[in-house]
Amino acid sequence: MPMYGDPKKRLEEFVKMKTATVAIHGGQKPDPITGSVMPPIFQTSTYAQTAPGQPIGEFEYSRSHNPTRRVLEDCLALLEGGVYGLATSSGMSAITLVASLLQKGEGVLCCDDVYGGTYRLFTKVLNQSSSNFKFMDFSNLAKVEEAIDKSTKILWVETPTNPLLKIIDIEGCAKIAKKYGLIFVVDNTFASPIFQRPLDMGADIVMHSVTKYLNGHSDVVAGALVTKRDDLADKLYFNQNSMGLVLPPFDSWLVLRSLKTLPVRMKEHAKSSLELARWLESHPKVEKVIYPGLESHPQHALAKKQMLGFSGMISFYVKGGLNEAQKLLKQVKLFTLAESLGGVESLIEHPGIMTHASVPLEIRTANGISDNFIRISVGLEDLADLKADLDQALS
Repeated sequence: MPMYGDPKKRLEEFVKMKTATVAIHGGQKPDPITGSVMPPIFQTSTYAQTAPGQPIGEFEYSRSHNPTRRVLEDCLALLEGGVYGLATSSGMSAITLVASLLQKGEGVLCCDDVYGGTYRLFTKVLNQSSSNFKFMDFSNLAKVEEAIDKSTKILWVETPTNPLLKIIDIEGCAKIAKKYGLIFVVDNTFASPIFQRPLDMGADIVMHSVTKYLNGHSDVVAGALVTKRDDLADKLYFNQNSMGLVLPPFDSWLVLRSLKTLPVRMKEHAKSSLELARWLESHPKVEKVIYPGLESHPQHALAKKQMLGFSGMISFYVKGGLNEAQKLLKQVKLFTLAESLGGVESLIEHPGIMTHASVPLEIRTANGISDNFIRISVGLEDLADLKADLDQALS
């Protein structure tokens, strides 16, 4: 069980609520002392005890648990259809926490297209203690099953992937994981729980860079894990407390604020993105557009099957090479040239130079991350203004 309290009891009155209601009320009630509608920020490191080992309430030390963080964790668990939520100090710390489940000699079989920071952590840090971190294309699940060996402990996927926006069959991967007794982890950052719920399709753990869509305002760095499994929750809570991979209370409060508008924001991100992707497909200076909502996307049918919306990320190839790509990136005025994604403001970046620079050139090239490859995060500005900015920059 988690360190404090039983989340199943805390969450039982919220589990039948619809997603938009959960985003606003999930795991939360007005403060019983003041009537505050928003959960208080418990900016404290420790809690008084009436006798040794007998705290006044449920809490002893904020590394172990904090009331503000717990409310956020409960809300995240509800949004993902899980039971146990863990809020961490970054997306990378959430990945590190999952990796702490590995024993000596155990490793990860990961999809080949992942965030550059994930690739760097797996290959440059965790690989120092285990050489069993392998990457492959997950579009052919028969080959994925063939690649599993006695060292494989975790199946790790992003879907949609970053930055090529591949769609991976969650239910198919879950069946393979169950067959071989593996832990199946889905990075759900790009879709958010509004458009995709991997736990409902058989995943064991859902991971988020909360920095992105869940927070959505480019002012917090955070991560999260959600699971239904008691055994995994026990290990993850113990390791989180032992390793100190926790989100501070003020950041937790900021994310709670942001979650209340998540359903509305995601619908607008997706609506604008689909229109913008179709417009880019017809632009004479664009070679190819990748967006799961387009009929031209090779896994469009799978995306429609397992997603409720296609989110706000678009990748495309400009006609030309690095010179043309750099001209575009320097010429935009409304799009901000910056790493990250999922905020209310639109961002644009060059994965090969920026977010995926830690991936070796030969692997980037093989995956299709070329010099003329661009990734954009479509924000909540007026669509006409976004089109006008890209048009003047491309032209």
